[in-house]
Amino acid sequence: MRWSGQELGTEADDALPGLARLNNLVRSVQTPEFAGLTFHEVLAKSALNHVPGAAKALPFGWTINPYRGCSHQCVFCFARQTHTYLDFDAGRDFDTQIVVKVNLVEVLERELAKPSWLRPHVALGTNTDPYQRAEGRYRLMPGVIAALAASGTPFSILTKGTLLRRDIPLLQAAAERVPVETAMSIAIYDDELQHSIEPGAPTTAARLATVRAVREAGLPCSVFLMPVLPHLTDSRDHLERAIGAIADAGATGVAYSALHLRPGAKEWFAAWLAREQPQLVPRYRELYGSGAYASKEYRRQLAARIRPLLRRYGLERPRVDPATGSPGAGTGRSPHGVGALAAELSPSAAAALQPTLF
Repeated sequence: MRWSGQELGTEADDALPGLARLNNLVRSVQTPEFAGLTFHEVLAKSALNHVPGAAKALPFGWTINPYRGCSHQCVFCFARQTHTYLDFDAGRDFDTQIVVKVNLVEVLERELAKPSWLRPHVALGTNTDPYQRAEGRYRLMPGVIAALAASGTPFSILTKGTLLRRDIPLLQAAAERVPVETAMSIAIYDDELQHSIEPGAPTTAARLATVRAVREAGLPCSVFLMPVLPHLTDSRDHLERAIGAIADAGATGVAYSALHLRPGAKEWFAAWLAREQPQLVPRYRELYGSGAYASKEYRRQLAARIRPLLRRYGLERPRVDPATGSPGAGTGRSPHGVGALAAELSPSAAAALQPTLF
């Protein structure tokens, strides 16, 4: 496959101004294999992102984002506004102009080896999806998983990408060393609606099959029923169909929330709504007004509708492994173990995996 590109320090013809100004841009590439997408390869200065004040609001304080922008093209994606930091727009550019941190694994290994690293929980998938289509080309996640496991750092992955199945053996090997959690984001259980709202994402059926595969491998996997879309996916019938399918897939728990619309996502979703569901525009204006969140009354009604279903299907809260305190964090046994992890690492990082005499 022939890839067109530019060398470091040379401005790419199709790079937008903010990206072209970066001194860490390696090249911008396109290929028929990923028609409609442009990958902007950059050299990351850091891999681990600290989340200020996360201790009070979130169960993690550090994140890793291999990519910026996302080919899943979800019209409601809250991360859209982050693309404007490089003079991309939060709409079509977010869907098609993907920034790839090609040296992510090497940088991560160095950061994890620092004496100051205390091995707190690290989350992947909190901004853009680490298993979007670009991962099939760049294969960054195996190295990330191996580096975290080798350093003794617990981690979690949230994704819509069925490519997660490729890395199940690595996740099994990692789970023998550290707590590992996975979650699939599956919000829409109507095929036509799902394709309209998430045109680049795997189907709901494919994601449920991925949950089943992860669980059969002995690994935990919860489902994020997020976002619930007012007047589109919040009916009792849709919610019961969704939660029943999640239970059938063997998920370890369900998290849910109503749609929230931050700047960038709000405008892009509003355009979709006006185009595809114009009769709902007045109801959304009433429900959201000028804010990002649905009214408290709506959220109370949604909780009253969902909670009985979660209780009925045994999904009200994640199953907690008593040995680790993590949701369902019992491990499956990897047929390759240390060897599978070491194969993804540099020699110095792989050395951390070797057993000692102590």
